[in-house]
Amino acid sequence: ANRGEIACRVMKTCRKMGIKTVAVHSDVDANAVHVKMADEAVCVGPAPTNRSYLNMDAIMDAIRITGAQAVHPGYGFLSENKEFAKRLAAEDVVFVGPDTHAIHAMGDKIESKLLAKAAKVNVIPGFDGVVEVSYPVMIKASAGGGGKGMRIAWNDDETREGFRLSSQEAASSFGDDRLLIEKFVDNPRHIEIQVLADKHGNALWLNERECSIQRRNQKVVEEAPSTFLDPDTRRAMGEQAVQLAKAVKYSSAGTVEFLVDSKKNFYFLEMNTRLQVEHPITECITGLDLVQQMIRIAKGFPLVHRQEDIPINGWAIESRVYAEDPYKSFGLPSIGRLSQYQEPISLPNVITLCFLYLVTYGATRAEALQKMEDALDHYVIRGVTHNIPLLREIITNPRFISGDITTNFLPEEYPEGFTGHRLTPEGRRELLATAAALYISAQLRSQRFMGNLRVSTTSQEQSQWELQVELEKKSHLVSLSRSGSSFTVEVDGGSVEVSGEWNLASALLPLSINGNPRVLQCLSRDATGQITLQYLGTQFKLRVLSRLAAKLTGHMPEKVPEDTSSILRSPMPGSVVAVSVKPGDMVAEGQEICVIEAMKMQNSLIAARAAKVKSVHCKAGETVGEGDLLVELE
Repeated sequence: ANRGEIACRVMKTCRKMGIKTVAVHSDVDANAVHVKMADEAVCVGPAPTNRSYLNMDAIMDAIRITGAQAVHPGYGFLSENKEFAKRLAAEDVVFVGPDTHAIHAMGDKIESKLLAKAAKVNVIPGFDGVVEVSYPVMIKASAGGGGKGMRIAWNDDETREGFRLSSQEAASSFGDDRLLIEKFVDNPRHIEIQVLADKHGNALWLNERECSIQRRNQKVVEEAPSTFLDPDTRRAMGEQAVQLAKAVKYSSAGTVEFLVDSKKNFYFLEMNTRLQVEHPITECITGLDLVQQMIRIAKGFPLVHRQEDIPINGWAIESRVYAEDPYKSFGLPSIGRLSQYQEPISLPNVITLCFLYLVTYGATRAEALQKMEDALDHYVIRGVTHNIPLLREIITNPRFISGDITTNFLPEEYPEGFTGHRLTPEGRRELLATAAALYISAQLRSQRFMGNLRVSTTSQEQSQWELQVELEKKSHLVSLSRSGSSFTVEVDGGSVEVSGEWNLASALLPLSINGNPRVLQCLSRDATGQITLQYLGTQFKLRVLSRLAAKLTGHMPEKVPEDTSSILRSPMPGSVVAVSVKPGDMVAEGQEICVIEAMKMQNSLIAARAAKVKSVHCKAGETVGEGDLLVELE
């Protein structure tokens, strides 16, 4: 399996089954977790994926050297590559997945829909041949997946633009620029059915996964089961998924994805001929180990379960933890050096695997959601920007809790973009009180070094303080009194009781605030009173000052913010695909300036206003970092 969590996931089951494992890795991944976890490891090339993890010759050599009998492809890379499966079959090595016919048939979106239609599976109108459909339409890469090469178009101009960007993404990601256009189902749910089929004609559906919370057609939060499906719709979707699997003689674990409208009409979207990232939530509610089932099927064993044996026990939720900035288009790629990482593994019924998913399981949906909330608060990631603020807001959103969701959830709930947690008056008082109490605790702690008293700005005997706390460009007067490890804080006309161990060396800050348990994280603090706290998932920057220091800060000059309407900076690290302007050109508001590719997704950057181009600081093929200056306008 490809590097990362899925390789570890496969190895965990292999170890349980008494099967020895071999990890493949590039030279820079020699110390990766999956390499250490395997019984053997083979380097298959340098860092670029086309010279290592996608290098079939090197992987075939690794198989011969180690005498491997089977290959589990995981997901990504060669997991759905029929040529790789053919090469394994030619050398009598078992591919833990479907045969090449099924991979080919389901890997092409056009062919897969034709097969689905023939198998009497509901399909979306407009994909086969010349068909007149009204706007909106969905433009898709025929060989695509993972949200790449997909665009929604509402008019002719957006169709032309979407065709250009989607075909470029498709060629870059899949080496195949063919596209299909079909009717776009407005406000749909994205619900998928897990199937399991053996080589003896038996097939099962293992219930559904709700995957409607997405950004850029890529999943963010999934759950099993769905709040929307009734038993009859679930059965109808499951039976159609099995019909399709049998039609292509499918054998292994696979996923059939559907769009479901508000009236519970469902339409085939695509079939993934591999294990899915979100497979653990199906395992939680059914009790089946899908990797174990895949290995047994690959060996030739028949399924031991019948359809009536497949239960729905409890509720499972998965949050995808990404190294992304959620404040930019709900998540643009982020890079950096990971300085601290601590998973919430001490909590019960929590499954984590590094920077990919966080799964919680409960007897009810409410219990699973509460565990997810706690797990996100206990998840420590420092050094790179991550999407935990967005994940926590989603799972505590009243609309999400009610189950009223579609694939448009994020843009509908945050039409101006995600801005983090919005503080209520009570929440603001809690945050201000915590920052003030933390500041005083740090002052008291600084009085001692190696058990001895030293000079401090705070008297050890003092038990009352008057401070000023700045938050979101507003100043708040705060009064504190201390008794042991507890503080009573008067702020904004209210009283807040804050108590805890105040262990400033710990990544987590477990507190009791007005009798309610809260877990905060102190991300940074300095001698000037600047404190950054992660509270309810979102980072807040505060400044705590004594009344005298606050009075003196009024004499400090303010930094003038940059005029962003005259410049265009890269919102993310990536490579420049195209530059559409040159110095002297006149541009209209909203006109494309350049295209940046990041994580195989192409992003069109536009002019904020009508102006003349003063200078261009980038060219096609260059690599740019986040914040790099691209174009200046007069």
